[in-house]
Amino acid sequence: MRVRTGLVGATAVAVAVTLAGPAAAAPARGAHSPTRQAMEAAVRDGVPGATATAVDRHGAWSATAGVGDLRTGAPRSTADHFRVGSITKTFISTVLLQLEAEGRLSLDDTVDTWLPGVVRGNGNDGTRITLRQLLNHTSGIFNYTTDDDFIGTHFLKDGFLRHRYDTVTPEQLVAVALSHKPDFAPGTSWNYSNTNYVLAGMVIEKVTGHSYASQIRDRIIKPLGLHATSVPGTRVTVPRPSSRAYSKLAATTTGPTYDVTTLNPSMASSAGEMISDSADLNRFYTALLRGRLLPRKQLTEMRTTVGIDGVPDMRYGLGLLEQKLSCGVQVWGHDGGIHGSSSVAVTTADGRHSLAFNFNGDWTGDSEAVVEAEFCGK
Repeated sequence: MRVRTGLVGATAVAVAVTLAGPAAAAPARGAHSPTRQAMEAAVRDGVPGATATAVDRHGAWSATAGVGDLRTGAPRSTADHFRVGSITKTFISTVLLQLEAEGRLSLDDTVDTWLPGVVRGNGNDGTRITLRQLLNHTSGIFNYTTDDDFIGTHFLKDGFLRHRYDTVTPEQLVAVALSHKPDFAPGTSWNYSNTNYVLAGMVIEKVTGHSYASQIRDRIIKPLGLHATSVPGTRVTVPRPSSRAYSKLAATTTGPTYDVTTLNPSMASSAGEMISDSADLNRFYTALLRGRLLPRKQLTEMRTTVGIDGVPDMRYGLGLLEQKLSCGVQVWGHDGGIHGSSSVAVTTADGRHSLAFNFNGDWTGDSEAVVEAEFCGK
């Protein structure tokens, strides 16, 4: 069972790994061969190419499958940069939790405390929604990327090709969401909403007086030496080395394939605009789970989860997914989908075994199978 956590969930097969449970023994040395086979299976299913890096007690292992450029046939690189989509959310949550640890805010503050009057209308009320509810998706605020007009403008072929380089402000994204009634009363249910993290980014800027991008750079990217990781803002290109990114730009897995490599990621904002590579994502989640980025209290808060209806083996914390795999291994991390790019990054609770990978197509490919292959050897 999957949960849609990507920006492109309405128009493509969302990459969502089943993540959480007690850790079982890691696969023996040489067990990466099932991972490679799962990547090759994704290519047979139609993914143009895949790149992955895993780190365990034996060291780092990297592999690619398929191609990075359908026109030239050039292979993918293990050092490819790619758009990570909603993996951005873990970075945003980490910054907010650091601010809480510094006494600059409380996750029990209401949204209205920091963004007075911003969440209003159609039954939406920022005085009743906490920052914690933004981070664990229990706010009830409508997901702006599922708005029909937004889908037509930014995800479907005609709209995307016409508007791919448009700049969209966070305020505009929130306005799309607030044109809808809430999905439910705050704290009474769970529903994944990118709007929550657009608002979280706005809160970071209000609290610090600086952009969320600068806070991610200063607090996470630079201290961890994540040289392939960036917050591009309105930059439309992906740093090299990188592969082309492909999409159907339709609610189908058939039909023409379009090169969507260049786009203005402002439409994803703090919900999903970041770029990284597999090695950096492993380094980030390993550092996070080992307590290098957050004090124990805040890491415990991040790992305090709520259930997801219909997905019994998966729970959601504060920008962090938890899942128990078929072999009993518990993994934590996030996945992310954005035009032409589907990514997953997960690690065991002790940070000793991690995996990050990317498909450069957004309409097919079994990401769950790759994770199961790496951690369960099948």
